[in-house]
Amino acid sequence: MTNNRLLLTAVIILHTIFLSLHTTAQDTLTTDTAAIDTIPWPQSMQMRLDSIIAKAGMLQTSQMGFMVYDLTDDSVLYTRDHRQTLRPASTMKLITAITALDRLGADYTFRTAIRYTGQIANDTRTLHGDIYCIGGMDPMIAKNELHDIALALRNAGIDTIRGNIYADRSMRDDIMYGEGWCWDDNNPVLCALPYQRKDNFVYNLVNVMQEDSVILIGSTDVRTCPKGAATITELTHSLQEVLRPMLKNSNNMYAECIYYQIGLTQGRPSTAKKSKAVEESLLKKIGMGDVIHRFADGSGLSLYNYVSAEIEVAFLRYAYSNKDIFDILYPTLPIAAVDGTIGERMTGTAAASNVHAKTGTLSGISSLAGYLTAPNGHLLCFAIINQGVMKGIYAKNLQDRLCAAMCEK
Repeated sequence: MTNNRLLLTAVIILHTIFLSLHTTAQDTLTTDTAAIDTIPWPQSMQMRLDSIIAKAGMLQTSQMGFMVYDLTDDSVLYTRDHRQTLRPASTMKLITAITALDRLGADYTFRTAIRYTGQIANDTRTLHGDIYCIGGMDPMIAKNELHDIALALRNAGIDTIRGNIYADRSMRDDIMYGEGWCWDDNNPVLCALPYQRKDNFVYNLVNVMQEDSVILIGSTDVRTCPKGAATITELTHSLQEVLRPMLKNSNNMYAECIYYQIGLTQGRPSTAKKSKAVEESLLKKIGMGDVIHRFADGSGLSLYNYVSAEIEVAFLRYAYSNKDIFDILYPTLPIAAVDGTIGERMTGTAAASNVHAKTGTLSGISSLAGYLTAPNGHLLCFAIINQGVMKGIYAKNLQDRLCAAMCEK
């Protein structure tokens, strides 16, 4: 009986101690939260970010690079391992987009030309010659535009082609996949004449021509168009048109097509090496040329891309400082709780409809980078890269909490 009473007494004492400690912790937490609310911005924001990061258990087994910059005041607001080199995943598309707008300009046009050699016999509406489809690496060509080509042929007086249809791929090299891409991913095929993410433009054009009663008496092949060929029609799309789905929906094919337009400014054929050279030139221009990094592709699919949050913020800062770039870039970014790849994130928080940012997701990687407006009206840019993450949802939740904290009063 004595032993039972002693045991009961010990349990009561331990329970009392636990309740006391728990109450003290809760009181301290409440006091800290209340204290943060009385501190002016940006110190209150910095304290919130510190608190969120301190409680993030996933950071015990993974890496995070994080940087926040006040564009209005031109000053750094917050950093955590901001110079750590990490894989950016699809936030690499921001570097591609900003470089493209800087080098090509918003009015740049993707062009796919349809030309012919030989003679058109008016009495039989027959082309005795060849058709050349000159690729411009335009990812937006749709089936209705193939019908437009067939109509243009007929308007040019051609119902029958006694010759061949050639794919002119001279715009870029023949490497069909990006450096460091995983072989078992559902990757787009990189080519000068893409159609629905594959190298089958001419095949589909011939099928559409048959539907529209344009007869081919010949075959298809690959050949560079000779000088002097006459133009039948051109398919065109603007850089702005391609940028929007590239960023809003994180379209990898669109990103790579833009990437090779950048390289084309270094001469034909365009190559990944030439595209990287242009990006490196811009990186040097913004004062980050000596920072350790590696650029490998335009979409972020490559396992060889390595950048830091600081580099991404530097590109975002450069875009903001150039009105012609920022005015095009900003509206194409996904908006929290509104559209794009963050259309269902941050709902019901201060970040909703405020954060304009590009996401990045690969196995073990989750990233987010873009712009937001602070409660005092200052425009901020930020970059968050999480690496070594076993469950992406944990990283996304952390990023969402950090964004909400940056937007709260």
